[in-house]
Amino acid sequence: MKQHEVVIKTMEENGGFATLGFLNHNINVSNWKTKTPFASIRRIVQDNRFFFKIRPGLWALKTYKNKLPENIFPTEKISKIEQEAFNHSYYQGLLVEIGNLKRQETFVPYQDKNKKYLGKNLSEITTIEKFYNFTYESLLRSAITIDVAWFNKRKMPSNFFEVEYSTDIKNSLGKFVQLQDFHTKFYIVADIVRKKEYEDKLSLSMFSSVQDRVNFIDYESLSNWHTKSFEIYKLENNFKFSILLSEGLLLIW
Repeated sequence: MKQHEVVIKTMEENGGFATLGFLNHNINVSNWKTKTPFASIRRIVQDNRFFFKIRPGLWALKTYKNKLPENIFPTEKISKIEQEAFNHSYYQGLLVEIGNLKRQETFVPYQDKNKKYLGKNLSEITTIEKFYNFTYESLLRSAITIDVAWFNKRKMPSNFFEVEYSTDIKNSLGKFVQLQDFHTKFYIVADIVRKKEYEDKLSLSMFSSVQDRVNFIDYESLSNWHTKSFEIYKLENNFKFSILLSEGLLLIW
């Protein structure tokens, strides 16, 4: 089977669509005669004879264009508000999967748990059902509404992400100010066209306490991070497998 046929088959088995991260994780490239199989997959999905791009990092088969669920590929029947909600939960899902790969515990707000990410509820991919009570209740009320939270093995927040599709960035920065006393990284995730708006608002004196701690991630960079995270995860696991096999420590039942 040719390489592009393998990618097509993998997408078909997944309902006609897939993220690059999913393809990197699920395609067996051990017999591909190339030193850069992940780059090959990335090149293949850009072949517009067979594939088309839905969102950053998300591709689909042209033959499935009229069969895809509306939360994957919104039609003209979907309102702008519904489409924004689908996009918002998509980027939440990417962040959750990255956190899971990094062995962080992941959480989305209770009101978002039933929102869709690639055909699943977000609750199906997060690892925490109940938010950890890591601080005072007054601060928890703010923290629990943040779009994606990662917790370390000590049940303390390591990363907070706010996905700003159309909402006011100042609100998210205000949450970060409230949580400034924790050893936590803060991120605003938004379209690249909003970076200047983000910089202008972050420069306000009311946010001076977190100005050096907040980072901006645009959607393309997030999708690349998601893709690379799966690449690294697969390489690391293949490397560990090879070491165990070479040292005779792997038991095959």
